[in-house]
Amino acid sequence: QSIIEAVDEIKEYAVAYGLDLYETIFEIVDYDQVNAFASYGGFPTRYPHWRFGMEYDELSKSYSYGLSKIYEMVINNDPCYAYLMRSNMLVDQKLVIAHVYGHCDFFKNNLWFSKTNRKMMDDMANHAVRVQRHIEKQGEETVEDFIDTCLSIENLIDPHSVFFEKDSAEKTDESDTENSEPSRFRFKTEKEYMEAFINPPDVVERQEADWRKLQETTRKKYPLSPQRDVLLFLLHHAPLEDWQRDVLSIIRDEAYYFAPQGQTKIMNEGWATYWHSKIMTTKVLNDAEVIDYADHHSGTVATQAGRLNPYKLGLELFRDIEDRWNKGKFGKEYEECEDYTTRKNWDRQLGLGMEKIFAVRKMYNDVMFIDAFLTPDFAREHNLFTYDYNQRNGYYEISDRDFQAVKQRLLYSLTNWGQPF
Repeated sequence: QSIIEAVDEIKEYAVAYGLDLYETIFEIVDYDQVNAFASYGGFPTRYPHWRFGMEYDELSKSYSYGLSKIYEMVINNDPCYAYLMRSNMLVDQKLVIAHVYGHCDFFKNNLWFSKTNRKMMDDMANHAVRVQRHIEKQGEETVEDFIDTCLSIENLIDPHSVFFEKDSAEKTDESDTENSEPSRFRFKTEKEYMEAFINPPDVVERQEADWRKLQETTRKKYPLSPQRDVLLFLLHHAPLEDWQRDVLSIIRDEAYYFAPQGQTKIMNEGWATYWHSKIMTTKVLNDAEVIDYADHHSGTVATQAGRLNPYKLGLELFRDIEDRWNKGKFGKEYEECEDYTTRKNWDRQLGLGMEKIFAVRKMYNDVMFIDAFLTPDFAREHNLFTYDYNQRNGYYEISDRDFQAVKQRLLYSLTNWGQPF
């Protein structure tokens, strides 16, 4: 069987299961090409910068020393682009193809990707051309130093802002506020002789003086309300040259493009792993491929000490959701049941599991996903715990197995990508 035949076969299975896909273009590349694309964030053409060379060097050495290997890479675009490494065995290519279709469905249908640029492959190339023009005019070192500065704050965006209209507060003209001051503290009257009684001059003057004092104090604080999107604030108000503003806008556009991937890492990888596992084990594998598939799949979901594996956690949570909704392990009656044996054997045979995981895939991000579906039963079954460094003996030790402690630690590590606000 050829790779082309495998692509067509697996796509048929994916669509039959209900996955909704963009057209997906697979490219077969060598290991050095896949390392180069990975260092550029998956895009063959991006603006020139030293960090991409550094990441390429790290990936190349890691591959040469046998420490890591990139099996799959897929780009959120319409059409989707995916890369297959030429040296992989056919069973690996099949696994990657099925995994890619899972990602493609997630990119197309998850709410948090709905506002992303679906033509980013073209825009990345345009960004590269624009930066190259600035380098030709301003000099390589000047532009690169400014890109370094921009990248140091590229995470200071507001990923939720894409779902809301622009704040109208920025459109308020200060002159309008100043022009409205005389009438701010006066009551309207149609009788001129009543003016002195309704609006005593000393009272109005005192109120207007207090207002002006408050305005002066407020002007020292700018902006009036906190702005989470620091990059946008700088674009509007920082004393930048035109080329600097253009570079900063490029960094900001790319930061917003990549933001949903950080918000949905566990769900995205879990969804893709769920589907490659189901498609491969129920439809694709032949007897000669089972051992190799099991070896490589187990490596994907293996958990290393001290690290959270998003593939493993996402996969197990989706399987748990499917099982719970198939058996009816949700709702008031189930939650109020305190008998362990009854809960363990609970089965109302509802068969709603597949429908539920598709609904979850559509609406949730990682924080919402963990908050809603990480249960005490799941934590107990998978032996989840928190750990901390013990200063006395110099070892990391289990510090708590309490469900709420485990859940809060996990949510805290995911909120704002684990970075401080």
